Amino acid sequence: MAIDLRLGRYQDVLQDVTCNTVIVDAPYSAKTHDGHDGAAGVRAPSGWVKRDGTIDPAKVRNGIDYTGWTQADVADFCNFWSSRCSGWIVTVTDHELAPIWAAELERTGRYVFAPLPFVAVGSRVRLAGDGPSSWTCWIVVARPKTREFQRWGTLDGAYVLPPGFAERGLVTGAKPPWLMRALVRDYSRPGDLVCDPCAGGGTTLLAAVQTGRRAIGSELDPITHAKATKRLQNAQVTVDWLDVVQAEQQ
Repeated sequence: MAIDLRLGRYQDVLQDVTCNTVIVDAPYSAKTHDGHDGAAGVRAPSGWVKRDGTIDPAKVRNGIDYTGWTQADVADFCNFWSSRCSGWIVTVTDHELAPIWAAELERTGRYVFAPLPFVAVGSRVRLAGDGPSSWTCWIVVARPKTREFQRWGTLDGAYVLPPGFAERGLVTGAKPPWLMRALVRDYSRPGDLVCDPCAGGGTTLLAAVQTGRRAIGSELDPITHAKATKRLQNAQVTVDWLDVVQAEQQ
């Protein structure tokens, strides 16, 4: 299986990489992280807890153990990959950082589209019970301003998770394999090198090889990297080439 998952900061361990497509589910804003971890019924590193100190396993979700990103983090990412990625840059993010991603990608010379919704009905329930839940993440996509990419083709305007595809990932906030396979198919071609600089549990990298691409990425946390490496080594990858060809023809 052609996956290269490196341990460390992408700025350090992926300096030698040039790729066709970047697809990343980078950390969200500090506001989203704080809202998630500040809710009742969040699993903190110390164990299952609630604000009143009691335990309710039916209303518990994992806490986020990594730091939210700022505008400076997004700018650094776009600066780093602007010359290293020859094609699409695709990022899954929250409503706070989506306009920042769009502005920074445009600043580095790409054509940026309106954010695409990814809807997972029933996800991220607002446990406080004081208003609407957040079922939507936002996907910001940007392409080079070249004739080749002007002829890429018309793509889906939203991604709505079908029933039955909810899967718990190796890390909190991991996106379902269904979504990452769809993004890989839409924003790369068979044989392309797809890069995920914030690989987490390796879902995007696995999705890439399952759809006939090559994959490379990095993960900063050693524990997550070890878990992802084991997952990728144990994965049984079967590429449905008929499905790949049909998707590319569409």
